[in-house]
Amino acid sequence: MRDPVLSVLDLSPVPSGTRTSKALHETVELARTVERAGYRRMWLAEHHGIPSVASSSPEILIGAAAAATSTLRLGSGGIMLPNHSPLKVAETFRALAGLYPSQDGSGTRIDLGIGRAPGTDPRTAIALRRSHEALTADDFPEQFSELRGYVDGFPADHPFAGIVAMPDDVPLPPVWILASSYYGGQAAAAFGTGFAYAGHFGGADPGEATRIYRQGFRPSDAAGAQGPHVVLAAAVMCSEDPERARAMGRAHALSMARLRTGNPGPLPSPEEAAAHDWSAAELQVEQGMAPKMTAGTPEQVRDDLERRAREADADEIMLVTPIHDSAERRRSYELVAEAFGVSPGVASAAPSLAQA
Repeated sequence: MRDPVLSVLDLSPVPSGTRTSKALHETVELARTVERAGYRRMWLAEHHGIPSVASSSPEILIGAAAAATSTLRLGSGGIMLPNHSPLKVAETFRALAGLYPSQDGSGTRIDLGIGRAPGTDPRTAIALRRSHEALTADDFPEQFSELRGYVDGFPADHPFAGIVAMPDDVPLPPVWILASSYYGGQAAAAFGTGFAYAGHFGGADPGEATRIYRQGFRPSDAAGAQGPHVVLAAAVMCSEDPERARAMGRAHALSMARLRTGNPGPLPSPEEAAAHDWSAAELQVEQGMAPKMTAGTPEQVRDDLERRAREADADEIMLVTPIHDSAERRRSYELVAEAFGVSPGVASAAPSLAQA
């Protein structure tokens, strides 16, 4: 396979000892950094009620990051569709597409990645979706079809026929289905969208998820449709000092372990993780995360990411790098780009919609 394209997924991590809102400004600064480094795209996640994550409104962060850059593609990684009205999502992303066209005017710099998980704990999910019934409903295909209907049109007998997402003179941005299980690959194939697999935490085999997607892919006749394209997200910590990279990785593992054992908090520093008295449950979470994380020198990271992309048959690697120190975080992204020989400003050049 050809060398994978490099992209970024950011959750606006909240380091211990800092104000939560500062994480939002750091995300915008990171967008400037990765554009200069030559990354193709940057997606912003949707999570709620998690002390280590400030990215609860990706559509707002997309606008802020797009305004601070000129060629980088910005998108949602993703919008959790069942948390929202499909009409509102269509309106929001058509507005973003209209505000941030590509430099050559042939398309937009915006991507719409969507998922079906709540992105939070069950109680907060009920607060978002307003009922137990909405939380347990299995109607993602219907929601997706409704989302497309506000752009492509509904059948004449549909109850929402004639309702159009404004502005109506721009297409919906390229659509991606996000997943951490095999269902997402099946859905992306059936809908004819791009596919992004959460390799930084997902429980399915990435290679099998991709195989399901590629074998089942059916081209869409929607405006701005694209061919099959696989993005593999990976947790990555890179430093010229391998011990420091592993220490940063362990701090991220502790943050995840605390979340999964019911004791969430801000992102700890490597020093806090080293001093922490790990419980058996936390160590078990860390052990389970090890295969999903790449930590080391630039050369080690490059080799491991190339292996992961090969095994997953991925076209693109999307780096997730929650590091306590913002300067170290930005430097990690720069080192990976340099290791892959990415020319600044080249990989980030906005492709046409069909190439997205």
